[in-house]
Amino acid sequence: MTDVKTTSGWVGWVGFAGIILILSGVFSLIQGFVALIGSNYYYAVENGSLFLFDLTGWGWWNLIIGALLVLTGLALFTGATWARVVAIIVASLSAIGQMLLVPAQPWWALIVIAVDVLVIYAITAHGREIAMLDD
Repeated sequence: MTDVKTTSGWVGWVGFAGIILILSGVFSLIQGFVALIGSNYYYAVENGSLFLFDLTGWGWWNLIIGALLVLTGLALFTGATWARVVAIIVASLSAIGQMLLVPAQPWWALIVIAVDVLVIYAITAHGREIAMLDD
């Protein structure tokens, strides 16, 4: 008697999610380093309103989230349940952090939020399939 395991094409999307997490983490790390090295404040004028950000805090946020995204993206390839749970949490934190950037950089923030949502969907809907491949 053989045990046949079926997987859908979405298992590739979980791999895609891992690569996107790593790439997004690298971008966040770069943003964090630039924020820490640059001036102390970032400002943008949008529709007559002035938005101020403390770059030191924003830089540290991006460094922490970036490192977590890279590490979680790498761990996601193991198929471990904890890696999938952490990936969902970190992608959610990344999307929430981008919400603060919408007034200053709307296109970039909305693209990152959309990619984070796609990553969360791929992991939640089809994350178990990558673990079944290892069995």
